[in-house]
Order: sequence, then structure tokens, then C-alpha cells
Amino acid sequence: MSTPPPILVIGIGNPSRGDDALGPLLIESLQDLDPPGVELLTDFQLQVEFALDLRGRREVIFVDASLDAPAPFAFTATVAEEDASYSSHALSPGAVLHAYRKLYGQPPPAWTLAIRGHAFELGEGLSPDAAANLAAARAWLAGWLLDRSPDQSG
Repeated sequence: MSTPPPILVIGIGNPSRGDDALGPLLIESLQDLDPPGVELLTDFQLQVEFALDLRGRREVIFVDASLDAPAPFAFTATVAEEDASYSSHALSPGAVLHAYRKLYGQPPPAWTLAIRGHAFELGEGLSPDAAANLAAARAWLAGWLLDRSPDQSG
């Protein structure tokens, strides 16, 4: 029996900008869990090169802080779309999927986990509300990933 392709979880954000650190902090917290069949990445922002990282993935989850998401987080399907970010330095998850589609064909199924943040000032730490939202998002995502583990019989 062959091993299924891995799930990729990408945490996006700047650890020096308060709650913008939510994506990388979630990735950091998952490293100790070491979920089977999951690869973890972080970066300050998405760029077109991330389309290369999507190759050979079963599923992809983009994790980012959001001022618009309901607390504690929102988990939504993400589709390939050419949007206003497509020609900028930092891309949206949909634009990365669109770049993948142009290069390789149909992208893997993808979702965005938007964790509600409140304070994004340079030099600030994580706000208490964002820390609580991070804990809720981590608990939920850890369960979601473990349910998809190649070790789970089904």
C-alpha cells in the first residue's frame, strides 16, 4: 500500500507585527505535534514561487491572521482565481492556486484558515484575544489533520 501524498500547511505572517504572527505561531505549535503525512511551512507573505510547493500535495491549508474573520477563526474552501494580488509582490492564496493551475493544471484541494487578529502594530506582541483565537484554531486544526492522517483506518 503506497503512502498518500502529504498535506501542506503554510503559515503566513510577520512575527514582528503583533497578531500578524498568528500563521507562523500556529505552524510552530504544530511542529511539536508532528502530525503524520503533514508538511509545515512559514513565510512572511505568499509569492508566486509557492506554486512550486503545492506540487504533489493531497491538500493545502493556508493559515493567516485576519481582521475580517469571525472569532476565533474561519475555515473556508479556497479556489484558484486571478485577483488584484496576482500582479503584486504578495499574493492571495487564490492567486497562488491560479499560478499553479497555469503551470501544472488542476491544483490540490485548498482551504484558508483565517484566525481573527486585532492588533498588527510593528513591535507589538500577540494580543490576549488573538492568543485565545490561536489556541482554538490550533486545537481544531490538529484534530482535522489527525483525522486525515494516513495512519487512520477508515
